[in-house]
Amino acid sequence: MLYYLYEYLTNHGIHIPGMNLLRYISFRAGMAVLLSLTIALIYGKSIINYLRGKQMGELVRDLGLDGQKQKEGTPTMGGFIIIIATLIPVLLFTRITNIYIVLLIVTVVWMGAIGFLDDYLKKIKKNKDGLSGKFKIVGQVGLGLIIGVTMYFHPDITVKRKYADAKVVNRNNVEQNFMPTEKITVSTVPFAKNNEFDYSGILFWMSSEDAHEWAWIVFIPIVIFIVTAVSNGANITDGIDGLAAGTSTVILLALAFFTYVSGNIIFADYLNIMFLPNMGETTIFVVAMVGAVIGFFWYNTYPAQVFMGDTGSLMLGGVIAVLAVILRKELMIPVLCGIFLIENVSVMLQVVVFKYRKRKFGLEYAQNNRLFKMSPLHHHYQKDGFHESKIVNRMIIIGVMLAIVCLITLKMR
Repeated sequence: MLYYLYEYLTNHGIHIPGMNLLRYISFRAGMAVLLSLTIALIYGKSIINYLRGKQMGELVRDLGLDGQKQKEGTPTMGGFIIIIATLIPVLLFTRITNIYIVLLIVTVVWMGAIGFLDDYLKKIKKNKDGLSGKFKIVGQVGLGLIIGVTMYFHPDITVKRKYADAKVVNRNNVEQNFMPTEKITVSTVPFAKNNEFDYSGILFWMSSEDAHEWAWIVFIPIVIFIVTAVSNGANITDGIDGLAAGTSTVILLALAFFTYVSGNIIFADYLNIMFLPNMGETTIFVVAMVGAVIGFFWYNTYPAQVFMGDTGSLMLGGVIAVLAVILRKELMIPVLCGIFLIENVSVMLQVVVFKYRKRKFGLEYAQNNRLFKMSPLHHHYQKDGFHESKIVNRMIIIGVMLAIVCLITLKMR
C-alpha cells in the first residue's frame, strides 16, 4: 500500500523527503522484517493470553515421553501470530498486485484456514482426530491445483534464460546476455552442469511444439504433489518445542536469498542463473515471514508458551512448497527441506516395517522390534534420553548445513 501511495504522490508532483526509499526492494524488505518481528514479539503475548482465555490448550496423549504431561494446557493455534505478523507488513510494503505476492497470500490464507479448521475441531468440538485426513488432502490438492494452473497459464509468470555464449560484461547492458522472455515449464536441477530441466521433456514421444503445449499434464500434478508433501512434512515436524519454527526459519532464509538473486537481473547474470521477472518483490514477503517466525520462536522455545498447531505448520509447509515452485527450485526440496523429509520418511518406514514384521513374525514380535523406538524421528531421540532442546538445536544445525549446500549449488555446476 505504501508503495502505491509513493507512486500516487510522485505522479502528482508531491515529493516527501525520504519517501523515495520505497522504490527499493531492499529498503521495503528491511522495514517488513522489522515490522513483522515487532508485531510477533509485542502482540504475540496478547494472542497467547487470548487463546488461553478461550481454553485453546493442547490435549496431550500419554506417549511415555519425559516432560510430556507438563505441556497439557499450553495454548495452541499460535500459527495466528505468524499469519498476522506476516500479512500486515506484506500488505503495507509490497506491490500486492504482483502475481507471486497474490499466490503467496492465497497460500497463507488457504493453508491457514485448513489448519485452523483442524485445530478448531480438536479444541472446540472436542474431536480428538480433528479434520479428516482426506479433507486435508483435498485442501492441499486444491491449493496445488491453483498454484500449478496459475504458474502455467498466467502471462506474468515468465523466465529469461541466459545465452550459453553470453559475453557482455558491462553491468548496464546485462539484459543483452539473456534470451527473450519465455513462458516455459523449466526448473533448476541442482549439482548438474547443464542445470535446467523442462518438464515438457518428459513427453518425449511428442514433437517439441506439442510437448510444450501439453506440458501442464506433467507440471500441474508435480506441483500438487510438492505442495501436499512439504506441507505434511512441516506438520509432522511440529512435534517438540521450537523444531518446526527453527527449521522453517533456516529454510525461509535460504529461499529469501534465492528470491532476491533470481529477481535481480545483475545477480542473475553474475551467478549465471535464470532471471525471473517480477520475482524481486517476493523477497519482501519471505523476509516478513522470517521475522514473523522468529518472533513466534521467541515464545515457542523450550518450555513453549504456545504451540503453532496445524494453523501454523500446514501454512508454513505450504508457503515453503509454493516458494520453491515459483523460484523454479522445487527439485532442491529434498536437500533444503531435508529435516522435513527425514521426519516424513521415518513415519513411513515405521509403518511399513511394523506391518511387514507383523505379517511375517506376528503382532507381539512387531511391537517389540520396531524400527524406531517411536516416530517421527524426534520422538525416537526423546526415547533415547535426549532433551528436547538438544534435539531441536542439532536439527537446526543440520538444517543450516543443508541450506548452505543448497546455496553453493549456485556455483557447483
